[in-house]
Amino acid sequence: MSLIIDCHGHYTTAPKALETWRNAQIAGIKDASLMPKAADLKISDDDIKETILANQLKLMKERGNDMTLFSPRASFMAHHIGDFNVSSTWAAICNELCYRVATLFPDNFVPVAMLPQSPGVDPKTCIPELEKCVNVYGAVGINLNPDPSGGHWTSPPLTDKHWYPIYEKMVEYDLPAMIHVSTSCNACFHTTGAHYLNADTTAFMQCLSGDLFKDFPTLKFLIPHGGGAVPYHWGRFRGLAQEMKKPLLEEHLLNNIFFDTCVYHQPGIDLLNKVIPVKNVLFASEMIGAVRGIDPQTGHYYDDTKRYIDASTQLSASDKAAIFEGNTRRVFSRLDTRLKKQGK
Repeated sequence: MSLIIDCHGHYTTAPKALETWRNAQIAGIKDASLMPKAADLKISDDDIKETILANQLKLMKERGNDMTLFSPRASFMAHHIGDFNVSSTWAAICNELCYRVATLFPDNFVPVAMLPQSPGVDPKTCIPELEKCVNVYGAVGINLNPDPSGGHWTSPPLTDKHWYPIYEKMVEYDLPAMIHVSTSCNACFHTTGAHYLNADTTAFMQCLSGDLFKDFPTLKFLIPHGGGAVPYHWGRFRGLAQEMKKPLLEEHLLNNIFFDTCVYHQPGIDLLNKVIPVKNVLFASEMIGAVRGIDPQTGHYYDDTKRYIDASTQLSASDKAAIFEGNTRRVFSRLDTRLKKQGK
């Protein structure tokens, strides 16, 4: 029987002390006398256990999910706030918390790292935190924000050499990146309803327009939230690639780009799996995330995405096993190595 591996989880239920510390840090940007030290944040193991047992782990057990790849809360990354030093301290604190969750619950959580990105700052400044998270914390992936400005898109496209220092390190470690933006500070874009989905679609189109994977043939991107508009508009993207004289999308992008199942209704999941090859789809729920309520049409939580895969009539048993486990182990090779050492 397959492991059920959720490749997209965030510590959205972290103890209140984390938010309090962050608010003090933000206040300290304007008034240095208010800036807290990292050591001022006090969160005990019992505090962490309480938040996980009552939330993520409780729902995982109810829904039949075995393991979650766990990263800091995406909307809290807020790379547009402060400078690199602010982001660096904040990323280190958040990554350590996710590592502690994985240490306390080693059978259920595996860390994925956020990066200390900052608008206009060379991405190579993120390398020390990335290396620490892989070498010390055992992170199996990273979250890469293509828009650290928070909705103003001041960074170059993902195909630009601006990003190459991160890609070189990803290739060295065989580390996939989930392309995940953070809070929108642009009033035109609701964070989870527009900015996230815009970014998913934008990241795919940036990659389509360029030839990034000629330079990095083993680079792996995971585009979350079902790929934004991508599966729904697959014909548009195929046509645009054709007009740009690019290869067929299967050859041009689908050896390197993957999509998760954070799509919160059955027709959406069915469309995703009808359009995108099974080998490119990874199970995920982002539970206790953007959409936390119960669907009145089904009586179940919107983000209980395992139900949609289970209910699919177009996916074979082997397809479902690939989505639930096999594809994630292939894309996240460091996770696969870790699980094999555990005899899984």
